[in-house]
Amino acid sequence: MTIIKENEIKSEVVLKVAKLMAIAARTAPKAHGVDNLEIAIATNKTINMLSAAMHEIGRKHKMDFFNRDADNIIKSPAVLLIGTHIKTQEIKKCGMCGFKNCAGKNKYPNTPCVFNTNDLGIAIGSAVSVAANHHIDNRVMFSVGQAAVKLQLLGKDVKIAFGIPLSATSKNPFFDRPPIKI
Repeated sequence: MTIIKENEIKSEVVLKVAKLMAIAARTAPKAHGVDNLEIAIATNKTINMLSAAMHEIGRKHKMDFFNRDADNIIKSPAVLLIGTHIKTQEIKKCGMCGFKNCAGKNKYPNTPCVFNTNDLGIAIGSAVSVAANHHIDNRVMFSVGQAAVKLQLLGKDVKIAFGIPLSATSKNPFFDRPPIKI
């Protein structure tokens, strides 16, 4: 008789769900059918690199929550990274980015296009719904995304990203934690 104990498969299952989340993010609807997303899964050494970068950002900018989040992700078997390029949709009349049109926005290439960030949000929502459906604890983290952008883990052209650390423990380590000053 073979017995497989839960603690022997936990990391494997979390990684499998991370892969399903990546596909859910990729297949999420995109504005005009244009896909500017980059999606990856960080594990092991890459999570350690993210954590170190988050600590560095936290110290440099005196943002304690980066340090807290950096300590949190070390406990994760996998972290889903989702980011977007900042490319306009070349719409004649929009202005939702604050400029009159895409031509005006294009003079400031680091200003986000609302369609890119909206697509990113929809993709993140699709991804976390998969985690929820599989009872995998998760939290969308700006701090992880900042570190991923700094390390160029999604490529040098990705300027906006979020990270979603995953866990399968009796308490959600991403919500069951003490508050911290921002």
